[in-house]
Amino acid sequence: MTQPTSSNETGLGFWRSLIVWGLVALLLRWLVVEPRWIPSGSMLPTLQLQDRILVEKIRPRLVQIQHSHLDRGDVVVFAPPQALIDAGYDSNAALIKRVVGLPGDELAVMNGRLFRNGQTVDEPWLEDEMDYLMEPITVPTHQLWVMGDNRNASLDSHLWGPLPETNVIGTAVWRYWPLQRFGPLRISATSNDRPTGVPAVVSGP
Repeated sequence: MTQPTSSNETGLGFWRSLIVWGLVALLLRWLVVEPRWIPSGSMLPTLQLQDRILVEKIRPRLVQIQHSHLDRGDVVVFAPPQALIDAGYDSNAALIKRVVGLPGDELAVMNGRLFRNGQTVDEPWLEDEMDYLMEPITVPTHQLWVMGDNRNASLDSHLWGPLPETNVIGTAVWRYWPLQRFGPLRISATSNDRPTGVPAVVSGP
């Protein structure tokens, strides 16, 4: 006959399972996907104030291992570059912008539009033309050029320069709140586009 399980053993089993699942959840959050929320408006209209998003962390690591790059059009969460830290920005903050240039791309802003390698860039996520000029710049090796979708209210690469690819934490892939806008974010441009205020994003539930 099997011995009846004592209440002490049952209790210990419950706490072991709880601890294991807690560790798994922390590991997934640290390595795979992390929820964050948007506290500012420099990614409008794509991301609204208080939007809750999921940030996946696998692809940036994979492309680095493969000596490749993320896509133009990806919305990336990243640690602040040294230029912002030197200016007093919190080094532990996480920021969010859209990738508009990859290593070797020549970029400029003229007549309210972004030009890449001599061609006007189609950016359906923008509502307003840019009210500034940006002299031609070639994105350095192992760097990205990132800009907010709310260009005229975004402290981004056109002010502080390129972003090291190693600073990328993950890519924003899904909005889970508010429910009326639940769904995937527009992540990247078409495959044919592949190369041959800075908003902090706050960790949250």
